[in-house]
Amino acid sequence: MTILSVNAKALRLVDKMVRDAAELRISVTTGPLGERLIDAGAAVAGGIEAGLHLARICMGGLGTVSAAADRGPDSWPWSVVVRSSLPVIACLGSQYAGWSLHHGDGGDAYFALGSGPARALAHKEALFDEVAYRDQADHGVLVLETDTAPPPVIVEKVAEDCGIPPSNLTFIYAPTRSLAGTIQVVARVLEVALHKAHAVHFPLERILDGLGTAPISPPHPDFVTALGRTNDAIIYGGHVHLFVSGSKEDAEGLAQALPSAGSRDFGAPFAEIFKRFNGDFYAIDPLLFSPAEVIVTAVDHGASFHSGARSRDLLDKSFR
Repeated sequence: MTILSVNAKALRLVDKMVRDAAELRISVTTGPLGERLIDAGAAVAGGIEAGLHLARICMGGLGTVSAAADRGPDSWPWSVVVRSSLPVIACLGSQYAGWSLHHGDGGDAYFALGSGPARALAHKEALFDEVAYRDQADHGVLVLETDTAPPPVIVEKVAEDCGIPPSNLTFIYAPTRSLAGTIQVVARVLEVALHKAHAVHFPLERILDGLGTAPISPPHPDFVTALGRTNDAIIYGGHVHLFVSGSKEDAEGLAQALPSAGSRDFGAPFAEIFKRFNGDFYAIDPLLFSPAEVIVTAVDHGASFHSGARSRDLLDKSFR
């Protein structure tokens, strides 16, 4: 049986990104251990197109990501549109930022959350026990939401955990404050819905297909403001449509459980919530991290269920 490799598919996208480096306004260098380093928005301009490439790579080549005009909210009509017919592997098995990478203490410490297909080689997260997917590839690609390239000690760790030499690794990095970083975070709108479905114990194998859209938030040089805007794009502006198997009752229950409005912390821009909890992500209600509006279709019955709504006022408050 042919093994579907998210790293092999992503590598082809990375190679195209490298060939188009000049027009994408990115830089490509080789690190001290032979690893390939791609800066998509830290010391370079990057841009929306670089961010779209980055989001597709995050999904292991199993999703389409584009920018398009949306029907709303009217004040912010340009959106990222994401689609995958293998959403569990694309979103949870690849795109999810679940690999915590850190080294050192104090001012010299390095920390980044790794997302993308190399996670499926390393299998360091308990989530993979439920996703039931492991990649086999001789090259790995990891995306880091940071403004610095990983130090050699992190490169060595990732290579060891993935079972490949450092020279077969590609790291792509862009901070949230950059245009490319903004796009790749907002493009997680479908992934956030999948993760929320997992959190409310909906069987992942019954999620057959999915689409999502969220407004492109304007970047900001301040980290917390930029972080807040990208989260608000999903929490208050995200719209996801999932197609699931099973009973109508289960589909309706999932639709009711998914929207962010069910969270105790819903109702304020994310930057305000983040500051309220003194920057502690883990103190924020995890159920907040979900799209504003959802449709769930039970494909075995032809019934669809709608829940939630997008909030123009909160997006305006966050984005202006």
